[in-house]
Amino acid sequence: MSVLTIDNLVLRRGTRPILNGVSLDVARGELVAIMGPSGSGKTTILRAIAGLEMFDSGRIIVDGVELDGGVTPPATLRALRRKVGMVFQFHCLFEHLSAITNVTLAPVHAHGVAPADAERRGHELLTAFGVEHRADALPRYLSGGEAQRVAIARALAVDPPVLLMDEPTASLDPDRRAELGALLRGLLGQGRTLVIATHDEDFAREWATRVVRVKDGVLG
Repeated sequence: MSVLTIDNLVLRRGTRPILNGVSLDVARGELVAIMGPSGSGKTTILRAIAGLEMFDSGRIIVDGVELDGGVTPPATLRALRRKVGMVFQFHCLFEHLSAITNVTLAPVHAHGVAPADAERRGHELLTAFGVEHRADALPRYLSGGEAQRVAIARALAVDPPVLLMDEPTASLDPDRRAELGALLRGLLGQGRTLVIATHDEDFAREWATRVVRVKDGVLG
């Protein structure tokens, strides 16, 4: 059964078509790698799934929450935030906040989770990802791999079933890439669904359960 459905997604910027009828079904427990040249729309697909990019037509369904383009109602966005987390290419951690505060911010302030519960969950995630010892560090003192793990913990803080990642290996050396692959495979084992946009053929071939390619605004 699909946890993510994209149905005939069309997105234009002005008169320029970016996505021209993208369709994709992703089952629970899959790691789908979306590949394609720069500017082909890989990141745009992720942003549309996360409710960060309006689209012209089609629909997206994430674990029962449906987007149909245009302005998304606040109630739908709130529901979506519990279904999907996103890790951006450059992590986008708040530089003035510690790692643990980055992880607990959204659960407390956007979802009304009690601070003590959010902090407990945050420490559990940081421990699971091997960066609990960096909980009080500011992002500028984290390595690239540590920052990425904190960003993944932040994206999973409200336990969404779907995780999106944009170019997750871009700043990682070969050892860190292998560690990331093993970490993501572990998340699949927990029943999560991952969709990544990547240029990294070797990583996709080794770790993805399925590779799809975007060309001329469609997936093939």
